[in-house]
Amino acid sequence: MESKRRNEKVVCVTGASGFIASWLVKLLLLRGYIVKATVRNPNDSIKVQHLLDLEGAKERLSLIKANLLEEGSFDSAVEGCDGVFHTASPVSFDVKDPQTELIDPAVKGTLNVLKSCAKSPTVKRVVLTSSMATVIYNGKPKNPEVVVDETWFSSPEFCNEYEHFHDYVLSKTLAEAAAWKFVKENNIDMVTINPGIVIGPLLQPTLNASSTTVTVLLNGAKTYPNFSFLGVHVKDTVNAHIQAFEIPSANGRYCLVESVKHYSEIVNILRAMYPTLPLPDKCADDKPFTPTYQVSKEKAKTLGIGEFIPLEVGLREIVESFKDKKFVTF
Repeated sequence: MESKRRNEKVVCVTGASGFIASWLVKLLLLRGYIVKATVRNPNDSIKVQHLLDLEGAKERLSLIKANLLEEGSFDSAVEGCDGVFHTASPVSFDVKDPQTELIDPAVKGTLNVLKSCAKSPTVKRVVLTSSMATVIYNGKPKNPEVVVDETWFSSPEFCNEYEHFHDYVLSKTLAEAAAWKFVKENNIDMVTINPGIVIGPLLQPTLNASSTTVTVLLNGAKTYPNFSFLGVHVKDTVNAHIQAFEIPSANGRYCLVESVKHYSEIVNILRAMYPTLPLPDKCADDKPFTPTYQVSKEKAKTLGIGEFIPLEVGLREIVESFKDKKFVTF
């Protein structure tokens, strides 16, 4: 037990009931951290029981109520922490009012968390969960020879390239830009993790929005989308977050993508795994397939991710997880 509890550092994880955040809480507890986890309602057992059941939770996990849109809401959660992992941000691909449902919680929420961090004398580093959405939409041409890296920044003017999830892409792009401006002005040490579509087994009992990018193929869809799937495993994503906090030299942004495949290839992988499944066999439109490209792994290697977990492994695990939780019916 001593080796597990070698640090006893105190960290905050925002939006702790989410997919990435739940895994982050789990692995932080296993590494001996004391975790202050923010959720919208600590008394909502459906949302939080899986966190309370984690190994080490009884001794080292506390749940704290916080609201992204309420300034000062994160003060008590951040107080006394060595590090803050800000993962809380709405992910929704079907919104009626993008400003209220996505952009305000993403941008104002991030700034509210950073304002709380700025007040705390103990916080040494903030690790922000961003997205490849803040990297790839800038009008630069893409093809299989192009290598995207951390120097790429999405431009709000080009976010509508991503016609399927334009509002989400815009919310993440504006939130990361606002965060970098704030931390520079307030001398906060921040690192961002920019994962693609995160896959792997779910800890939480509810279906998170990003996972619907896979479930949509499994529940009788007639077509698959015409765009690229940037896959990365949740364990690689979470390990990168923890390493970004623990490694003193970590800095700036880190792209995390195991591979980029067109959705037609994702369907083929799933068909090979589940031959009897009625998967879609045609594209949603008649346009040329959206080109795939490469995402650099060089900087991610400095966080100790030498070999990413293969996309096929994550796909199988997420589908089996969907089956266990009855999100798919086959």
